[in-house]
Amino acid sequence: MNNNEKKIGIPRAMSFYNNYPFLFGFLSYLGIEIVLSDPTTKKTVSDGAGLVVTETCLPIKIFVGHVLNLLDKGVTKILVPSIQSIAPKIYNCSKIRGLPDLIRNVVKRDFELIEPTLDKSAKDQGLYVFLKEMVKPFGITNEKLIKKASKAGWKVYNNFLLMVRAGMSYKKAINYALQGKIFIESGEKEYPINIALVSHGYNIYDDRASMKIFDKLEQMDVSVKTSLQLTDEQMKEGMTYMNRKSYWANEHEMTGTAGHYLKDNRIDGMILLTSFGCGPDSLMIERIIKQAKLCNKPILSLTIDEHTGEAGFITRLEAFVDMLYRKKRSRIISEEKDYDFIPQTNVCEALVNV
Repeated sequence: MNNNEKKIGIPRAMSFYNNYPFLFGFLSYLGIEIVLSDPTTKKTVSDGAGLVVTETCLPIKIFVGHVLNLLDKGVTKILVPSIQSIAPKIYNCSKIRGLPDLIRNVVKRDFELIEPTLDKSAKDQGLYVFLKEMVKPFGITNEKLIKKASKAGWKVYNNFLLMVRAGMSYKKAINYALQGKIFIESGEKEYPINIALVSHGYNIYDDRASMKIFDKLEQMDVSVKTSLQLTDEQMKEGMTYMNRKSYWANEHEMTGTAGHYLKDNRIDGMILLTSFGCGPDSLMIERIIKQAKLCNKPILSLTIDEHTGEAGFITRLEAFVDMLYRKKRSRIISEEKDYDFIPQTNVCEALVNV
């Protein structure tokens, strides 16, 4: 087997943002070199959008663009998983379930599609079968070796989660985890405003898709909490609070996270970030907004696609954050407490030039 055959291309899109620490540990243990596509750019989006129908959601357009980017790099084996179901009777949307078929039909170039299937609603289609299918094209079939590699993957992933839940940013935590390091920051900075950002990892951790929303809120002196700071138990409690049972694979990431933060008095407001045309999200968002009104929790719903303008995006963020500051000042003044903090939310021009 030559060096090229020991390489696997991983698109920097979709499940990458949640699963890459595990995949890195798993594949590295087996001696398989990982080639990542470049970070999302305007070209990535336009290239992907040019091959699919207009109604396709932004994350899928971005994924197609990343597959093309890997092909331009000369990668001949590309990982495109079919994640059907993550638990019995809990399913993904049709586009994620059929992602390998979509790529096969729209990308008319010569390469090998590595398409393992994870379907926990079916018999004999669990995680280890998924991992075996992933590495079989590389001639790796030893089950004991694959299980050892999976433990290496979980070690990297658990280290990543440990740092994120301790307050470290996503980028720093993943960087340390991939180096095999654990670093816990001391003295987490306190912010005057705390916001829960409810969305999927592929929407918020892709700087192009989210327009660097974390950086923008940081410059407004806002602390941002996401689903990664929560345990599975906390998200399950959030689902119970929302009086919902899971059906969609990402429902804990959305509804469960929203439910947890809606009942957290330390959270001043919530931002929902969704992609235009996402069917499952459109159902979840309606329920979250309705519950937020009952909780009297300020909420901002943002929808993104390839045409979303950054200036308007920033203006809505500014207005929402300014409203949260005003609300908090009003409450503190009514409680007759000293409060002389003046927020800097008028940062539109500076942010556009970042």
